[in-house]
Amino acid sequence: MLRIAICDDDEQQLRQTENLVSAYLRARPGAGGQVESFGSGGALLARAEAAGGFDLYVLDILMPELSGIDTGRRLRALGEGGEIVYLTASNEFAADSYDVRAFFYLLKPVQADKFFRVLDGAAENLARRRGSCVVVPTAEGPRRIPLDRIRYVERVGRCMRYYCTDGTVDSHTIRSPFREMAAPLLAHRRFCLCGASFVLNFQHVTGVNGQTVLLDDGRTMTLPRRAAAEFKRAWGSYWLEEEHGL
Repeated sequence: MLRIAICDDDEQQLRQTENLVSAYLRARPGAGGQVESFGSGGALLARAEAAGGFDLYVLDILMPELSGIDTGRRLRALGEGGEIVYLTASNEFAADSYDVRAFFYLLKPVQADKFFRVLDGAAENLARRRGSCVVVPTAEGPRRIPLDRIRYVERVGRCMRYYCTDGTVDSHTIRSPFREMAAPLLAHRRFCLCGASFVLNFQHVTGVNGQTVLLDDGRTMTLPRRAAAEFKRAWGSYWLEEEHGL
């Protein structure tokens, strides 16, 4: 079931988007869906902080106080990995939408057939990501962690520490080289080995400046000097391929 949030400060536009989403869910009876609507970015963020986020966000961009772009940035800072679709009357914010890793950017008035295709693509992305997990042996037993929740992994003492959007997980004592233990992550192109004992997830990187990496929760990481240029190139290539569905 898709959990969908709609946010628009214009009551009429909000109702129109609700009708579009309802029509989409009727046309895709196998998908199922639960929809909540919000009249401001602040109300949506309060809901996400209090009770968890959504799978899909359909956001207006031009809203007072907190724009759709700012709302998206704050959702990412909360660790929300849901797909974001922007609806707007202006195309001047297209570049900003990439900053929050938006799935798509649609100009109003929105055509139903195009909107449906975009939601199909977002749902496929979500299904693919949900099927991608790593199993980590811990002192309490095996722990299954979705890959999109992992921000980065590093060697801490004799274990691997997984820094996730919902906390940290420590593995059992490792008895093999870090790179070998990280192989299940490195098999996925979203992960990059940085130095001898550090793996970063491109999905949670919002910027690279020299040796400094900015993560979506506001933290910064420092890359080894020799790894910085290659990391920036690989990060750019990853998002370019994601944008074009490669």
